[in-house]
Amino acid sequence: MSANQELFELKFYKWEKEFKDKPYLRQPIGETWEEYTWGEVGDMARRLASGLKSLNLREGAHIGIYSKNCREWIISDLAIVMAGYISVPFFPSLNGKELSYIMDYGDVDALFIGKIETWDDIKNDLPSEMPIIRFPKYEGCSNVTKGHEWHEFINSHEPIENPNKPKLSDLWTIIFTSGTTGNPKGVMLTYQAIDGIKVVLDDPNNPLGIKHTGNNDFISYLPLNHIFERVVIEWCSFRYGGTISFVESIETFGQNLKEVQPHVFAAAPRVWTKLQMGILSKFPQKKLDTLLKIPLLSTILKKLIRKGLGFSRVRVTVSGSAPMPVELIEWFRKVGVYITNGYGMTENCAICSSVDGKDFEKLNTVGKPQKGVELKIDEGTGEILMRGPFVMIGYYKNKELSNETLRGGWLHTGDKGFLDEDGYLHITGRVADSFKTSKGEYIEPLTLEQFFVNMNEIEEVCVVGLGIAQPMCLIQLSDIGKSATKDNLSKMFLDTLKNINSDLVNYKKISTLIIVKDEWSQENGIVGPTQKLKRGAVDEKYNKDYLKWHESDQKLIFEDSF
Repeated sequence: MSANQELFELKFYKWEKEFKDKPYLRQPIGETWEEYTWGEVGDMARRLASGLKSLNLREGAHIGIYSKNCREWIISDLAIVMAGYISVPFFPSLNGKELSYIMDYGDVDALFIGKIETWDDIKNDLPSEMPIIRFPKYEGCSNVTKGHEWHEFINSHEPIENPNKPKLSDLWTIIFTSGTTGNPKGVMLTYQAIDGIKVVLDDPNNPLGIKHTGNNDFISYLPLNHIFERVVIEWCSFRYGGTISFVESIETFGQNLKEVQPHVFAAAPRVWTKLQMGILSKFPQKKLDTLLKIPLLSTILKKLIRKGLGFSRVRVTVSGSAPMPVELIEWFRKVGVYITNGYGMTENCAICSSVDGKDFEKLNTVGKPQKGVELKIDEGTGEILMRGPFVMIGYYKNKELSNETLRGGWLHTGDKGFLDEDGYLHITGRVADSFKTSKGEYIEPLTLEQFFVNMNEIEEVCVVGLGIAQPMCLIQLSDIGKSATKDNLSKMFLDTLKNINSDLVNYKKISTLIIVKDEWSQENGIVGPTQKLKRGAVDEKYNKDYLKWHESDQKLIFEDSF
């Protein structure tokens, strides 16, 4: 059998027999947890696959999933594989126009709609002839009024007798990236790409601490359509077994995490900062430093903090999605939480490089390449190039961009960086994030933002300055910063600015710090679904004020009083 004809092995079938009566999917409903066993999930997925086949869709049909994380999301994705179709998952925060555009562009034939809060916004933008299957209603979520009801649809079909056996070369999914600029891109991943995770994780000493015996408790709260959650939670559970517990809502996140005490936990730096702020709200920094210096109390306190966070059983904690400040890694180390820093993207199944949080010394890097990954740096642009078995085959219906991104067998990541003498990868910014000042000098914002990341008073920073003479820095205050007086903040920030600028060449010196009044959030479009700052959205919101801020004689501006 040729490589193109080689079949993909879905390990789920092994676990559903071996763990037939063991819990697999755990859904919180208020104070209780409802559980589906591996056997129940397999039966429901097979019935759902038969139901999909009954819709008489085209061969290789594209099936959308539009829902927050829940048990039905996983069952739907399994059924799509069993039926021989291609999954096209969406961020559940998309509005009607965004969803309609991507569904049309992605040639979606049928749609699962689930745990959402946006039904009134999207219902009139859905094609009237589109087959829809709606998940059961969740408390606090929209009442979806169109389509086949979940349980009725499943129970009206017999389990599929011969589930599809995909070839490694078959298209598995099309993932539309959230994108920090421009329209989303449809990343096409084959079964070869998802099968490639075994190169990294079949090793007993794998970087995620995954056990091959099925003893893996996962918690799912990052969007399941995002590549990290899809690979590390959903498909790791398919391949290596375990249980997936879901988070009910943002409000119950902390409580659900404490109840589950998962073996693996991953978060973007923005979430790690919020966890840090939660600890500091109970143990202010001076008090914490004092307690950690007392040996016996230090041991007890670290255990207390880890259990309070939900990390009493954790094997590995991970950061990804955006640059992780060195100071934040070091801070968590002091309380006994060792964060593995990872680097990857949708285009390579989130697999590129990582570092072990327990023995990592080069805190300012994202580590060495994973097994199966080759890295090199473009000599002309400084762009990071990679290749491996996890890489996409291209962007859906965008041959020009595909050819530009996949050149000479290498994935052009769009990130800039370098490999040091020990083979560790340093990231210095995004190729597209660099901007030119009116002096004609290029600024890489990430390198300047790193000067501010160790300040507890700051939630988020964004260096801007396209078209003005010097870069400026927009700052969103943390809860600690909001509780400080303006006088104290002014002295602290102005002293910091003076120290930073003293070591910078003239064209990189930051002219002004602006404390913005509005919170940067997903709701106002400044932060994306994966908690990344959308620089284009920042520019769109604030660029009308750049010149007057820059020309002001104030070095520190509070936007609400300017």
